[in-house]
Amino acid sequence: MTTSTPLSALRSLLLADGLDGMIVPRADAWQSEYAAPYDDKLAWLTGFTGSAGLALVLREKALIFVDGRYQVQVREEVDLRAWEIHHLHNEPLDIWLADNLPSGSRIGFEPMLMVNSQYEALSATHCALVPMTDDPLNALWHNRPAAPQGPVREMPLDVAGESSAGKRARIAALLAKKGADYLAITQPDNIAWLLNVRGSDIPMSPVPLSFALLSHTGELEWFINSQKTAGLSDTLLSTLTRLPQEALLSRVAQRAPGKRILLDADSAPVALRFATEQHGGSILWATDPITFIKAKKNDVELEGYRDSHRNDGAAWVNFLAWLAQEVPARLAADTPLTELEAQAKQLTFRQQQENFIEQSFGTISAAAGNAAMCHYHSSEATNTAITNASFYLNDSGGQYHNGTTDATRTLAFAPLDPKRRLHYTAVLKGFLSLITLQFPSGTCGHQIDAFARRALWELGLDFDHGTGHGVGHQLLIHEAPQRIAKKVNPWPLEAGNIITIEPGYYLGGEYGIRIENQVEIVESAPGFCRFASLTLIPIDLSQVEMHLLSEQEKQWLDEYHQSVRETLSPRVNSDARPWLFAATAPVWGR
Repeated sequence: MTTSTPLSALRSLLLADGLDGMIVPRADAWQSEYAAPYDDKLAWLTGFTGSAGLALVLREKALIFVDGRYQVQVREEVDLRAWEIHHLHNEPLDIWLADNLPSGSRIGFEPMLMVNSQYEALSATHCALVPMTDDPLNALWHNRPAAPQGPVREMPLDVAGESSAGKRARIAALLAKKGADYLAITQPDNIAWLLNVRGSDIPMSPVPLSFALLSHTGELEWFINSQKTAGLSDTLLSTLTRLPQEALLSRVAQRAPGKRILLDADSAPVALRFATEQHGGSILWATDPITFIKAKKNDVELEGYRDSHRNDGAAWVNFLAWLAQEVPARLAADTPLTELEAQAKQLTFRQQQENFIEQSFGTISAAAGNAAMCHYHSSEATNTAITNASFYLNDSGGQYHNGTTDATRTLAFAPLDPKRRLHYTAVLKGFLSLITLQFPSGTCGHQIDAFARRALWELGLDFDHGTGHGVGHQLLIHEAPQRIAKKVNPWPLEAGNIITIEPGYYLGGEYGIRIENQVEIVESAPGFCRFASLTLIPIDLSQVEMHLLSEQEKQWLDEYHQSVRETLSPRVNSDARPWLFAATAPVWGR
């Protein structure tokens, strides 16, 4: 007797529906980075738990596509006898289909899970894309988790800095100027920003899973399950119309005749295109204007970031001081500290801080070879001891009432070998090269990405992830549209943007290194900008080859550490203060 697997069950569906294959993305209907268990079809099908990827299931073959962050992880999580591994960007699905499948191959997909830009790319192949409706995998997914119903809360005006009415009026005026009758808002963080609300459908991603339609006259329809909004005030709810989440497509179809609807080709489900065009409407393809307006933070939001980083920096110092004592003590007692113990203790220190709500993403607490997986998360099966023989990498952050934090530090607890020291120094030099940069206003992230890589390139090394990403205001840890990476990004960096700087280096099976600060972009001179660090955490200099640092780099480190010391010394626990002073001592004294 054989037991049916998700893969075999899906192949039976292909045969029944006359399909040659089906695309199963990691994405949910909102293109969320961190999907609710209910929506994580890729994990159910393959076992892969990363935040980006997709599967192509054919009758005789199955492929999974993941990006550079997950090339190690995917090979540990999926059955390599059943799945071929491909690179999401270097060998994308549309190229693979064009090169490998016969003309006319029928490939099924769910229109609510595919955006228009991807649909256009796949339609350009010789395959026939077949829309599938009514959540076709639901019947195959036994014991599927329940759909999330997290309550929604309001964000006070003294934290948001602008009223929802003011925001809606601004966006409505833009729609009128563009000649659009409606904006279909499908990104939950844009809805949260627009309405000054925050959600709890997905842990660590404080956005309500919902949709909205905003008219050019300012009226707003909010498609959300009503039980989520039970705690909201009549003051807010009286300014909009609530409809069930599943009513979105039918409502767009009703509104469409003779109207022009703005859709974001990179985030709106292609199902909205079908509903609009099939019912006599036209589409204005443009980036959701909320995306770039939200990215330029107002003065109240910026002060919230600064305050949350002061709190988070204190939690980090308390943790690092504890770690500096605990690691050698536990090694001496032959009971080494583990990754899971460290991340639990770090959370305890964060929970002691004012305004802390929850983590902003799952902590990456990674020792030795585990740190070579950029988005590794420790588990009972992988929990590794933190020793003095290799690096320990910690990438973590917090959601505070007035801001969101994200930082990475790589630590060592004894002198390491020359190779590790050289690689750590190269990562630090890349970090310093970028964070000290003054650049022309309007510069795009891809134009300055190489500054963070040069020291590694000179060693013949590189890293396969972006160098920086936007961070939301008590919102998503990865926020569009600004980004620093090799890949071209057309959105200019401007004063008021919040972004990270995080170069790294990863040697599979041995170690990983990353140094990350969150920064605010500020005006520095007429026509120029620079990065002002929000993160206030000492950088471990114990493994740095100091003779490789320039005078400018040493000066920046000393000034940064002086700021960290002066800001945090009144805030940290008294037993952490000596460690803080030692960790921020001037470079010249080392």
